Amino acid sequence: MTRRILLSCILLIVAVFAVSAQKKIYTTQKIEGPAPRIDGVFDDAAWDQVDWANNFVQMQPHAEAPASQKTRFKVIYDDNNIYFAVMCYDTAPDSIVRRMSRRDGDIGDWVKIIIDSYHDLKTAFSFGVSAAGVKIDEVVTNGGNWDSSWDPIWDVKTEINSEGWTVEASIPLSQLRFTLKDEYVWGLEIGRRIYRNEEYSVWEFISPNAPEMVNLFGELHGISAIKPQKQKEVTPYLATGLETYEPEEGNPFSDGRDLILNTGLDGKVGLTNNLTLDFTLNPDFGQVESDPSEMNLTTYETKFDEKRPFFIEGKNILSFRLLNGGGPLGNDNLFYSRRIGSTPSYWPELADGEYMKRPGNTSILGAFKLTGKTEKGWSVGVLESVTQQEHAIISRESDSEREEVIIEPMTNYFVSRVQKDLNESNTQLGAIFTATNRRPDEPALQDFMHSQAYTSGIDFTHQWKDKTYYINVMAAASRVIGTEEAIYNTQVSSPHYFQRPDQNHMVADSTLTQLDGFGATVQVGKAGNSKIRYLVWITARSPGFHLKELGYHNRNDEIQEILWVGFNQTEPWWIFRSINLNFNQWYATTFGLEHKYFGGNFNGHASFNNYWSIGLGIDRDAPGYTTDALRGGPKVLYEGTTNLFSYFETDERKKVMLAYQFFINRQDQQLSKSNGHFAFIRFQMSDAWNISLNPGFIRNFNELEYVSSLDDLEEPRYIRGDLNQTTIQMTIRSDLNITPDLTIQLYMMPFLTGGNYTDFKYITNGVAENVNDRYATYDTESQLSYDGDNQVYSVDENRDGTSDYSFDQPDFRFFDFNLNLVGRWEYRPGSILYLVWSLNGNDFNNDGDFNFRNNIKPVSFETDSRSVILLKLSYRLGL
Repeated sequence: MTRRILLSCILLIVAVFAVSAQKKIYTTQKIEGPAPRIDGVFDDAAWDQVDWANNFVQMQPHAEAPASQKTRFKVIYDDNNIYFAVMCYDTAPDSIVRRMSRRDGDIGDWVKIIIDSYHDLKTAFSFGVSAAGVKIDEVVTNGGNWDSSWDPIWDVKTEINSEGWTVEASIPLSQLRFTLKDEYVWGLEIGRRIYRNEEYSVWEFISPNAPEMVNLFGELHGISAIKPQKQKEVTPYLATGLETYEPEEGNPFSDGRDLILNTGLDGKVGLTNNLTLDFTLNPDFGQVESDPSEMNLTTYETKFDEKRPFFIEGKNILSFRLLNGGGPLGNDNLFYSRRIGSTPSYWPELADGEYMKRPGNTSILGAFKLTGKTEKGWSVGVLESVTQQEHAIISRESDSEREEVIIEPMTNYFVSRVQKDLNESNTQLGAIFTATNRRPDEPALQDFMHSQAYTSGIDFTHQWKDKTYYINVMAAASRVIGTEEAIYNTQVSSPHYFQRPDQNHMVADSTLTQLDGFGATVQVGKAGNSKIRYLVWITARSPGFHLKELGYHNRNDEIQEILWVGFNQTEPWWIFRSINLNFNQWYATTFGLEHKYFGGNFNGHASFNNYWSIGLGIDRDAPGYTTDALRGGPKVLYEGTTNLFSYFETDERKKVMLAYQFFINRQDQQLSKSNGHFAFIRFQMSDAWNISLNPGFIRNFNELEYVSSLDDLEEPRYIRGDLNQTTIQMTIRSDLNITPDLTIQLYMMPFLTGGNYTDFKYITNGVAENVNDRYATYDTESQLSYDGDNQVYSVDENRDGTSDYSFDQPDFRFFDFNLNLVGRWEYRPGSILYLVWSLNGNDFNNDGDFNFRNNIKPVSFETDSRSVILLKLSYRLGL
């Protein structure tokens, strides 16, 4: 009897675990008769063919608890579409939040229908809609990377009623990717957000601590006798407008106005159901928002976000990051699309009385992009783009003579990326190859830029124990080709600095016509299925590694180690809804094993039961060495640095939402100090209109700020100074959403910064233990004199009455203003009318005087400003 009882208990436990591990299944049917009318009301006979699915459970805040409000759905299909009906019951329909936004605005109550039609357990297509009818569509790659740049063509309607709200959707099969089969099994998840209590419930439960999502979806059965469909569409456009500005006396190119007329074509063709070719001819991006203003005093290039639609869509497929993490090397990527169509590189010198007309950006003649995933698990991405040769027109001798100068040669850009899923999608193997080819025939260009640049890379990922643990290995190689002078200039410029005199592992070779380098990363970590996660990596960038022709990177000659441990509490506890704690430690050397930096960080973040949140963190860097501060000179010892930061945010569901953030940075011995304060205020004027203000204020002092490097002297001089800098900025946004398809958006950003240099000095021994032994300060009475007319400092270092060398006065005051007002009307699916007004102005002065009242000038009168009014009409044609 005892054995029978024991055996029965064992069988019961096994049965419970088997049931709990089994995925939910929904069985659909093909429509017999007319398709449902998409109006948000489920009164069509087609819906009676199938049963409702329900029993949603919470994913957040109370994992696996029953949803607080009932949700159920149905699925039917025909030869061309798959249809969804979702009934979102709500015991308080008046509390359903219907805030409007532009497409992909993730606010208010919403429902997401997520389909893994490849059934590869890694890729999915998400069709979301808010209760206000705003579409939220995304592609999910690598199991959990969400990309909202994807804008498929589909139909959906929502309706509020006495029981809650409804979603009725028709998704064309041409918008999904699948391979021809007799019968199909697709992954399926339905998620619902209840905004007023920040609840997210799902049909198939997925733990908030799961490393990935798509492999845990439920399944959709019952689909058969359908064929994959190829998407075919072209969208021609016409853009016209007027640019006005203040005319410049004597400048024949500046009469105060320029007419704008442009036309082009965008297209999308399904070569197969799994592979889509996107192409664009003479694209126009006049409706794209301006980049944020900045004053960059470092040698590191700022990375700006891509905002052009053609390059945004499917960007994850072509991406090859060398490091899946943060820090100074975290943005390195073999493909940075902002290189294509950037500002022309060459600036011809002008004599007095000469004027120049040059384009602001390189024109893209055409581009195509092939993306998709094959039946055998190959993800494919190919991009090809050609930019035209650009000229500057120079007017000489009172416009009696004009000369055309090539400032950018015709250039071809190519990117190819593949990835293969193996071992039931637990292993991925990938590769990338990029090429930049140009023909700089002009002598000035030959010694200024590379004629060819190539990069290649491989990546390997393996996950085990239900994807809890993983290892990533990434490696890349680069080669740039050019004249001897072009390659030498690359070696001695940022971020390479082969000429640094105090090292013996790099040599600047003036005879080279190509430069090679490599980068690599190994990461091992725990990704989920626990509150504790961790990651350790070693990553390296060789001195010759160069990605700046078609990729992005900022640092070379570095070997870095980082350890991260995180604790993530997603279940509400005490006064908290969630808690996140992180510890980081980092260390780096050069390839010559010279110590660079060592430090650590602790930060914590928490959200409360009242929906407020806070965060706090502290960084500490021990004394270390910077190898690029002198821009080719010897390394410099810097003192330890402490950085403290904190923020808080109020409840974002409220009509008024407020956030505040600050940081305080202090270097030991008061060598530098800075602090910044940032606020965010959003006013939800109505469900259709919101206004936000984002002011910022930064004060910065640095006793050893870079001024100039005079390395052509018999004994090079690396000049520094005390910098006092103040920056004020403000970002203003206003979104008016008349309907989900008719919106008006305002973006405005004034930016003002001023920096004043004093106490000039030159480096004598940058690695001396005593700070005062690292430099010598110029005596303003006997060594330093200032020529105000020419704004030049002369230095009589040996005090013999003769100037030994000079440097430019470095003070600055910069005011920049950007405004974009964009009206957007999607008058039919995929066809859009834009009406745009943009105003851009700036004013630069090197007096260094920061005075807020005197420096905020009326942009249209006292600064170099340009106003553009643009009308752009596109019309989508399905083929």
